[in-house]
Amino acid sequence: MGSLINQSDEAAKVAVVMVPFPAQGHLNQLMQLSCLLSKYVFQVHYIGSSIHNRQARVRVNGLNPQDVSKIHFHDVPIPTFESPSPDPDSSSKFPVQLQPAWDASLSQRQPIFEFLRDLASKSKRVVVIHDPLMAFVVQDVVSIPNAESYVFNCLSAFTQATYTLGSMGKRLPFELPKEIPPFERCASEDILNFLALQSESLQYRAGDLYNTSRLIAGPYLDILADREIAGDRKSWAIGPIIPTNFPSRDSPPKCLQWLDQQEPNSVIYVSFGTTTSLSDEEIKELALGLEQSRQKFIWVLRDADKGDIFAGEVRQAKLPEGFEERVVGVGIVVRDWAPQPEILAHQATGGFLSHCGWNSFLESVTTGVPIAAWPMHSDQPRNAFLITEILKVGIVVREWDPSGEVVKASTIANVVKTLMASEDGEEIRKRAEKLGAALRQSIEEGGVSQLELDSFIAHISM
Repeated sequence: MGSLINQSDEAAKVAVVMVPFPAQGHLNQLMQLSCLLSKYVFQVHYIGSSIHNRQARVRVNGLNPQDVSKIHFHDVPIPTFESPSPDPDSSSKFPVQLQPAWDASLSQRQPIFEFLRDLASKSKRVVVIHDPLMAFVVQDVVSIPNAESYVFNCLSAFTQATYTLGSMGKRLPFELPKEIPPFERCASEDILNFLALQSESLQYRAGDLYNTSRLIAGPYLDILADREIAGDRKSWAIGPIIPTNFPSRDSPPKCLQWLDQQEPNSVIYVSFGTTTSLSDEEIKELALGLEQSRQKFIWVLRDADKGDIFAGEVRQAKLPEGFEERVVGVGIVVRDWAPQPEILAHQATGGFLSHCGWNSFLESVTTGVPIAAWPMHSDQPRNAFLITEILKVGIVVREWDPSGEVVKASTIANVVKTLMASEDGEEIRKRAEKLGAALRQSIEEGGVSQLELDSFIAHISM
């Protein structure tokens, strides 16, 4: 982001409290926002269970340790929970491993309220910034006279606008290239019920923050700011909030050292995030597809996160016999946590085979890397639609299909070759690079996102 605004005495009296939803994509975005605000004069607090606070600190991909050290972490108790292990014979199209964490998050309402009430007694003003999936937990903020809450939206504005209009029986006021995937088929009944529980408590928020830029979301942000939806609440599009200046390393991970030896735009990065587990059959077809494509690759092969990532055994997915020996010099498989922002920002990375989570989208498009879109569940099918049909900075691995049919190796190989080694792929890359340059400029001093951040900082400092 650009230069800091004047740090007033009034701002010094404001305590900012982050309340993330306990899943990696959400913990990560609230952590990035915490580090951003810690550069101002605010005292920033990050509250959650000890397990998830530890997870947020361990996985600070690309963030400056000095910024993280300024954040005050507070642990709240949650019930003991166990996560179901992935079934290696069937892919997890919905993040069932996180169900216990959803349930456990609801138990945090009282301890978080007690913490906020105590903090408010010592501060001139308390600003609570919470994930929309934690609205139920923080609803009691309205009973604290010198506190108010803001929602930090961790999803795309396109997904939110289409979902919100759909729940009102309305459609977007402009034409789309084709029908968007119906949300009800992209999410499990448990997810829909959990969302319904949060929606009743969202009315208490004072405003909305969006981890996006008006450069890619202007029309959808205008819809969400309409009085019929937002009332009198203000909103600010302050993204993309991603690390761009990475701390130096004495010993970079092997995958980064390997990238240093590759030609520019020659490597496709493959990762499906933290809420999807591929079946044995899917892993086999993906491995063969990458091999048949004859393109260089980095493949992060991990199962979906459990509610407690530090407990229990981790499944070691099986690759086809001899695969890793055959691809020596062409690709590498990473089985632990990978420095994704740094991989995508590396000059050797020229494509991203992705599940299209919002974190991954922002990290990819901001670095100008085009996407081979392979959405799995929840908001991902609509994010993929935004990527391929509207922004046109990616191509589809396959059309969204909740049936779970396995994508064949030949299809994967053709998509990878198209993205990485064809004229069509080069045109997509040029659009991605152009958009990435514009987004990077938007978060610099005087850029549209930086100006909105300045406006929000001034608003909560008054």
